[in-house]
Amino acid sequence: MADMIFQASDLATKRTEVLDAARDGLARLRDKDGTSLVMLPERRLRLLEEIARWSRAHMRLEHLLRREVAPDVGELGDLAWLRAFDVDDLREFVDELHDALLAASSDEDPTALDEVIKAWRITARQLEDPLRRSILLGRHGPDDLVQVSEPQ
Repeated sequence: MADMIFQASDLATKRTEVLDAARDGLARLRDKDGTSLVMLPERRLRLLEEIARWSRAHMRLEHLLRREVAPDVGELGDLAWLRAFDVDDLREFVDELHDALLAASSDEDPTALDEVIKAWRITARQLEDPLRRSILLGRHGPDDLVQVSEPQ
């Protein structure tokens, strides 16, 4: 039934078949004026929207990073939360985003993509704080460590 195209009149006469096809992944419907319509589970639509959104972001970041300088906030746009990262970190983000996009598409599940974005957003927030940034990115040697006693 994957190649079947329903007619507008089928919504009344074959509604169960149309809904079954949609539940199974996709129902094609040809409207009276010839317009092709598609019905699919909302979960799948949301996945496709997320993959499209993050694919655009991925391509934009790849393009910006070809210049070898960190993009400014205006260039990042809705990805301005990435401003805390240097060029090398941004390249690593682009690589991880690429892998997550492939996994989400292959798995038909946005979990891998959601996890990568969440982890990078958390790290970005930590780097915005000067003290945390110095701790996370600073150099630490053995002299910086002290012995502590067990709390009583």
